This record gives sequence, structure tokens and C-alpha cells, in this order.
Amino acid sequence: MFPIKYIRNFYGKFERPISSLSLVAGFVFDALTLKRVDTLWENIWIFGHLFIIGVFITLIHLRENEGGNEKNPKKAHFWYVNILQFFFGGILSTYLVFYFRSADIFVTWPFIALLVGAFIANESLKRHYIRLSFQISLFFLSIYSFAIFLVPVVLHKIGDWVFLLSGFLSLIFIFIFLKILFYFIKDKFTESKRLITSLIAGIFILVNFLYFTNLIPPIPLSLKDAGVYYSIQKNIEGNYDVTYEDYGWKGYFNLYPNFKQVGGEPVYAFSAIFSPRNLNLTILHEWQHYDEIQQKWITERVISLPVIGGRDGGFRTYSMRTNLASGKWRVNIKTEQDQNISSLRFNIIQTNIEPTLTMGVK
Repeated sequence: MFPIKYIRNFYGKFERPISSLSLVAGFVFDALTLKRVDTLWENIWIFGHLFIIGVFITLIHLRENEGGNEKNPKKAHFWYVNILQFFFGGILSTYLVFYFRSADIFVTWPFIALLVGAFIANESLKRHYIRLSFQISLFFLSIYSFAIFLVPVVLHKIGDWVFLLSGFLSLIFIFIFLKILFYFIKDKFTESKRLITSLIAGIFILVNFLYFTNLIPPIPLSLKDAGVYYSIQKNIEGNYDVTYEDYGWKGYFNLYPNFKQVGGEPVYAFSAIFSPRNLNLTILHEWQHYDEIQQKWITERVISLPVIGGRDGGFRTYSMRTNLASGKWRVNIKTEQDQNISSLRFNIIQTNIEPTLTMGVK
């Protein structure tokens, strides 16, 4: 009994730093261990978190009706609140890992920022865990974020109607949960019903706005590798031999690395896109040149390329252009629904001197 009492008192005293450390550790753990959105274990992991969150939202308000105290470690209500916070942190960190991998951060940062904000709120606004509306808002966002990539994995399709179906199923799920919750805490739910409805509607409208303005990462797709190369050739092992100019670690800090083109020779845009098993699709390589006079990006060509789902390292493919004009270029790697997976940026410099090239294998 003594060790349990000691641990309980220790956690009660250092609750905030322990909680913060556990959430950071959990995020690192997820980043290292979560691999694919289409595996059974990852989805059981998420579903288990959602189930536990639903149970403890109900327990917290049942206990609160009985005079629970979320500040006293000797009370069960204190532990219910901390367990709920922990599992919210776990599921939100999982989403951050998956969505960040799927995103071109320069385009889809608003949705990533929404998840980051929810993650921070989960840690910083602990006292709001006694407020039903705050819990339901986070819960609905968690359900919706899960459905956005689970439904395409199950149906082996992506597109507007699949996204809309994800939202519809999320609304059904949260409605069923609220009906169950209403059965147990009728008085409190009645008081918060209007606010909860408004928050759910607000989240639903916001996520749809972000999707139809192409600001949500195209999950369950993700970029595994990409680059701009001087040559690409398939070898006898089925991999690709590529050549590139090695700028070392300084190259990571150059948004538009120089590409030295000799006599209009080819420029290759390579991409390896992960797609879940049986989700085959077409991606686009959109070649754009920045017009300094008009000060805008001009689309020079759009090339369609197939992607076959299931390969861990992503399905490898490439497009090629010759005789590119000098200046800034980018190749937007996109879905047919115009969702940006990533962008390759480079600066064409015309030269008569052959650059020193390094060979790699992709």
C-alpha cells in the first residue's frame, strides 16, 4: 500500500511536468513506431484511444455529479481527468505524425496548425476537462481526423465524395456517443447542448473549408522520397540509379538549389509516393516557371503518372523536361483532386561547364 500512496502523492505534486514530459515522449514514440496508415495495428491503436476517451468522458461527468475533485490525487476523479488528457495527447500526436508526413507544409500548414493547437490545448487547458463542451470538441476533431484517412483505406478510393462520406460518418458516430452520454448525464448535457452543437458544426465547417481549399494534407497518401536529378536509369535490380550535384548539408537550407543545365539537357523530377494497399491512382507532376515580369507562377506542363499502392517505400516514378528557361522552377506533385503532396523547387542556371555529379540509388 505504501508504494501506491507514495506514487500517488508524487504524481500529484509533480503532475504538470510529468504530464508534459509524457506527451513529448509519446509524440517521439509515435514518430518512431507508426509506419503506415493502412496497417491493422495502427488503426486498432487509434480506435482503442477513441474508445477509452469516450469511456472516461462519461466517467468524469458521472463522478463530477457525485462531487468529484479533479485536483485531489486521492480521488478517482483526479485520475480520470489525467487519463483522459493522456489518451487525448496520444491520439493527437498520432495524427500529427501521419498528417505531417502527408503534407507539403508550405501549403497545408493551416490544418497542421489546427492539430498542433488541439495538441497544445490538451496540455495547457487542463481545467477545461471538467467542461463537457471542450471535451466533446476535441473528441469530434479526433473522430473526424481518423475518418478522413480510414475511409479511403477501407474503400480504396480518394476524392470529394469519399471525404464527404468521412464527415457524414463522423457526425453519426458523435451523435450516437452524445445519445449514450445524454442517457447518463441528462441535466448537464441539456445545459450544454446548444454550445456543443455549435462547436461540432463549427469544426465540421472549418475542416470542409480547409479540404475544398486544398489546405488538408492528402492523407492517406504520403511522400517517401523526391528530388531533381540530372539522370535517372533503372538498373537490373529494379531500382533507379540517379545523378545529382551534392551540396552537402548547406543544401538543406537553400529553398531553390541551383541546377546547372548544359545545352538544354534533361531535368528529371523523381517522386516516391506511398499509397495504401489496393489504392491505385494517378498523380500529377505540374511543372511551373516563375515569370519575373508578371511576378507569378506559369504552368508549363502537367504530366500524369500512375501510382500503385502497397509499397512501403512508395511507388517510384518520374517525369522529364528539356530546354528549361533560366530562373526559378517548381514541380508540384499533386493528386487529380488538386491536393498538393509536395513541391520540388530549383533554380535553372545555363552553363557550358559540366557539373561534378554524385551517383545514388533510389
